[in-house]
Amino acid sequence: MKQEEKDRLNRETDCRHWLLCLALGCKAATTNWMKAVVLAIYIFLAWLLLNSYTDVIALPESDLISPVFHLIVPMIVPAVCAGGLLLVIILLGTPMGLGSSISGFQRIGLINHAGETPMLLMTRKDKLNPRVSVMEFEANSIPKSLWEAKRDMIEAALNLNIVKIDEGKDKRRLILYTVPANNKLPQSIFWKDEYLSKNSFELVLGEGFIGQVKVNLARIPHILLGGSTGSGKSVLLKLLIMQCVKKGDKVYIADFKGGVDFPAAWHEKCGIVTQEKDLLNTLTDIVDELEYRKVKLLADGCSNIDEFNKVSENSLRRIIFACDEVAEMLDKNGLSKENKEIVARIESKLSVIARQGRAFGIHLILATQRPDATILTGQIRNNMDYRICGRADHVLSQIILDNTTAADQIPKDAQGRFITHDGTVFQGYLFDERAAFRR
Repeated sequence: MKQEEKDRLNRETDCRHWLLCLALGCKAATTNWMKAVVLAIYIFLAWLLLNSYTDVIALPESDLISPVFHLIVPMIVPAVCAGGLLLVIILLGTPMGLGSSISGFQRIGLINHAGETPMLLMTRKDKLNPRVSVMEFEANSIPKSLWEAKRDMIEAALNLNIVKIDEGKDKRRLILYTVPANNKLPQSIFWKDEYLSKNSFELVLGEGFIGQVKVNLARIPHILLGGSTGSGKSVLLKLLIMQCVKKGDKVYIADFKGGVDFPAAWHEKCGIVTQEKDLLNTLTDIVDELEYRKVKLLADGCSNIDEFNKVSENSLRRIIFACDEVAEMLDKNGLSKENKEIVARIESKLSVIARQGRAFGIHLILATQRPDATILTGQIRNNMDYRICGRADHVLSQIILDNTTAADQIPKDAQGRFITHDGTVFQGYLFDERAAFRR
């Protein structure tokens, strides 16, 4: 791009930015009482100036007050007052930190082909969480994907932690949800029973930058956990299962290591399945229950389990099927023809639950190190809407989340640190599984 073209684009951008600041300043003067006072003071001073200059030009001509003075002053003073008014409104609409953000973006190369950086339009507190500062930018044709790719660099340049990156009302606006840089996640957090959500369908995952991170099974019915060995996904899976048990849900766990990963308390509270044929029978029973509930809800004119439980005397329990390592359950490599057929039937049952389970209170929570197409079929995977990834490389992060954010944002030595499909980073809770069910 030639320099003349860059200069033209820069002038257009500057003009658009000043107009935006003017509009924001007018809005601020009507919504922010401090800025309204500043504007009122300026208007009062301008009014005094206009009144005083009329007294001066009313004086008779003399050596000190020439005809030129009488001619120029009536034109200059109103123009200066009007220009000053526009300048004050623009300044009211110009956010604090504009200059430092531009400098920071220039240092990390967050610029478009014309050499322009994003322009900060406003900073405000989030209405839902006062601990979060919302920064809205005029993106200047820099796409969200590039902001995501440079996320760590942006955090360093602006000296903050980015909770979420989102688009504004159109593609020209981009919004950063941020918290101060000194707001760090601890390396470990211990579970307390008081953390258990009172909503029957809501599970708590851990602590994020802005508080507890939760997942609502009534809205997002199935959870896929992934991450490299030692990332803590098994601990997080048990945390979710423990909450389901405490809420009175009916829980089944597939564990093809003979059940040794789950102490005796789990065997008392959950149905532990360790063999393929037993698993197929269990999943068949779950699918049969799904079909029964389908007829039951239809007869009562209810569209989901929550509506049914509100009007029925015999409420239905939610059913959770969990698996700590899906590859142990679904990998067909090295199996006999008979066992391959069993696995295929298991996949078919899981697919039915994944597609239809939401309305009928039947949910999947599946954990695996590498949920690629050889392990999870596309039909099952596409219905696992809530995805969580622990420590991972770029390839594994792409497989689990469909992006590389886990590789970019989870430290290589982190345990129990996770990121969700929407970019929320959290530290999972630790708990004593032997003591969890004693109370």
